[in-house]
Amino acid sequence: MIIKDFAILAPVPLEHLKSGTQIAQDTGFVAFGSRKWELFRQINEMRGGSPVPVLIYPSHEDVPAKASFIVSWKGWYVGSEEAPKGRHSTGMTHRPPTTGQYEGDNHGHWAVFWHVQSLIELPPAQRVPISSIQTIKGGWRKEAPPRGPELVATPSTIEFSL
Repeated sequence: MIIKDFAILAPVPLEHLKSGTQIAQDTGFVAFGSRKWELFRQINEMRGGSPVPVLIYPSHEDVPAKASFIVSWKGWYVGSEEAPKGRHSTGMTHRPPTTGQYEGDNHGHWAVFWHVQSLIELPPAQRVPISSIQTIKGGWRKEAPPRGPELVATPSTIEFSL
């Protein structure tokens, strides 16, 4: 079963998306960090073990999130692990190599690591501004673009298949 009623919308730095693509191919998934452990507990309950569509827009350091940011990557959320010590249980095995250059990114900063399979860049025709993504109850507010992962409705304009 595939969950199509909702998706995860998340910002991830472009350098981590680019270096994480190969990690996902080589190891089965890439692990991105977040402090939203409660959200991923909720998603894990909702998904019942099924993969969930992921929509990713490149985040921009030191720039407030804007509704004009573009979803230009997609993948499948396949699980998460909470990180009480702020690092992934397998070290750098599933982490984008570019995270190694940031102190704390793999040692103490994140509360949870969320796992994404089949991470790919979208073709230009499928890219959409985050402002066109429909919210769902309990999801992000259009007047406050997300600074971390949020639940959204899965857009019909982006093709998802496993």
